[in-house]
Amino acid sequence: MPVSRKMVTITINKNQYQAEEGEILLLTTMRERIDIPHLCYEKALEPYGACRLCMVEVVTCGKTDMKPACTIHIQEGLEILTDTPDIIRHRSLLFELYLAEAPKSDVIQDMAEKYGVTKTRFLKKIVHDDPLAGKCILCGLCVRVCNEIMGTCAINFINRGPYTVVNTPFFQENQDCAGCGACASVCPTKAITIENSGDTRIMRSWSDTSVKLVSCETCGEYFASEKMIQYSSAILDPGIINEIKMLCPACRRKLVTRRMIGGISQG
Repeated sequence: MPVSRKMVTITINKNQYQAEEGEILLLTTMRERIDIPHLCYEKALEPYGACRLCMVEVVTCGKTDMKPACTIHIQEGLEILTDTPDIIRHRSLLFELYLAEAPKSDVIQDMAEKYGVTKTRFLKKIVHDDPLAGKCILCGLCVRVCNEIMGTCAINFINRGPYTVVNTPFFQENQDCAGCGACASVCPTKAITIENSGDTRIMRSWSDTSVKLVSCETCGEYFASEKMIQYSSAILDPGIINEIKMLCPACRRKLVTRRMIGGISQG
């Protein structure tokens, strides 16, 4: 039986809302369609406020304190302001910094323009030979999903300060990479490039790391690495795995559809 959470009353921009106690504020505002820009939030990872775009003001006893909305948990009486002059100035400055850090990112340009920022006063990053094509904002989502979710630790932060980048150790091909593509799927600026060539997946952004793929036993399409199949086998029911582990996603869907149709027909 699902556990029902306690509903509490909070105030956002002088308007009252009902929300689940303990829920992340950013999720509440998304559900209520209250506009707060954000880049680094990912449901699969614990929020840590890296991008700082979702900053809001928390009102306590008449005083305000600026915090990331993704790190605030709902509680009774919470009062939030999302569009004060200080928040707008902070947000505009960040967009200018991101326009300089990731000058080739269409995502950043479009988002910044939405909030009235079309140019930057800061020196733009030089993108010659940049494996992330001048689109990385160093939010760390790719590093975190690789380390915390997949457990492969194939990529990490390199150098410090303005010289910080994300890549494989020593910018060399890393055989620890499973070729799962999770890094690309969570990247908010679409900075990561992956190519499939026959039975090989090439992680262009990660020092051209090459990962061999296995083929689907039904259609013959190459779809995943042996490491990814082993990872899936470890977290799914053995009975299910034996049927689908060597099937590509398309053939898995066909199998499930046939089973469903068969069940309906028998019913």
